[in-house]
Amino acid sequence: MAGKRILLIIGGGIACYKCLDLVRRLKEPGFSVVTIMTQSAQAFITPLAVSALSNERVFTELFDVDDEREIGHIRLSRQADIVVVAPATANLMGRMVHGLADDLATATLLASDKPLIVAPAMNPKMWAHPATQRNVAQLIADGALIVGPDAGEMAESGEAGVGRLVETMTLVGAIERQLSGADRSAQKAGDQQSGVEAQGPLAGRHVLITAGPTHERIDPVRYIANRSSGKQGFELARAAAKAGARVTLVSGPVELPNPEGVDVHRVETADDMLAAVRYAMPADVGIFAAAVADWRVADPAEQKMKKSKANRPGAMTLELIENPDILKTIANTPELRPELTIGFAAETENVVGFAQRKLVGKNADWIVANDVSVGTGVMGGDRNSVHLVTRDGVEAWPDMPKADVSQRLIERIGAALAASGTGRRDAG
Repeated sequence: MAGKRILLIIGGGIACYKCLDLVRRLKEPGFSVVTIMTQSAQAFITPLAVSALSNERVFTELFDVDDEREIGHIRLSRQADIVVVAPATANLMGRMVHGLADDLATATLLASDKPLIVAPAMNPKMWAHPATQRNVAQLIADGALIVGPDAGEMAESGEAGVGRLVETMTLVGAIERQLSGADRSAQKAGDQQSGVEAQGPLAGRHVLITAGPTHERIDPVRYIANRSSGKQGFELARAAAKAGARVTLVSGPVELPNPEGVDVHRVETADDMLAAVRYAMPADVGIFAAAVADWRVADPAEQKMKKSKANRPGAMTLELIENPDILKTIANTPELRPELTIGFAAETENVVGFAQRKLVGKNADWIVANDVSVGTGVMGGDRNSVHLVTRDGVEAWPDMPKADVSQRLIERIGAALAASGTGRRDAG
């Protein structure tokens, strides 16, 4: 992907200082980075600093006589392979949603037909405000990939929550994945022109699968996790690929090789996984097989925690907060929801009852439920015994290898999609 041209639009906020590192990191693999800075961004960092790192001119004015002689905002939008807005303030996102074009940044965005990544950063209360969330939903519906924000301490004293600009390498990874996806789309279009078509019951379909655990950091050396191996999700990815689907696999930390022909995104936390899932949409089928940690530490320690700092001898108290519910979030967001949305339920008791409750509570189409009690060997093992729970009833499947469970489930998915007769959403 070296030689790809990135148009970086820097919005005005304290987080824009991170864009200096972002430019440097993007230059390392050989990307060309052209930058537009809003007037507010220039109050925090200078165009000279950005230009020194990018080795490119920084653009700031819509009514620049020299640039607009060649209709500069159109040229900037057309020459880029991808457009990145970071940090995207509440104000800038609102102007994007409403199609305003009163400065160089917004005029260029309105004139662009290239993939768009938006990395929000703002005060947590501003991020949580209904107006901001409506704007985010509209940007997603318009085709933007939203990356972040992260949770943590804010620049303002005493302020903390969701609103921090994502870490530089997280954003770099999202840009690389988006560019890779565009390359695959071009290759697919070339194959179609050459008469090369995928074969199988899921040909032309996009299947998104999550797998494995998530790791939620306690301190630099400790984390909250579970015993999920990711094997069932990886087998599902293999089976879907063999059925002709374009497969995106979002996996937590596991020690498994990438399935052949599958686009794999490795993540660590629940927030990372949700961001990667949002990025991968739209999809015809979503199979949420990952064992996502339900909680994370509210304030992870920057240094290794010592026993001497325990509240009392032999004890340590951690404040936990709830992680995003990925299945429920996607299933209840119309612009993201796959036609067939399938969750997994790993239970140790009342397996079918809890799965039926989950089916309704999460707004899923199917739930694949299994017993992961000690002694079953399901967690980390190669076999599984599941119940397929749908709104029409419950099917008890016999114990079989996880590869066979996957094959059977993919066959059922193919039949369900064929029966529904709906169009395909695989955009390449």
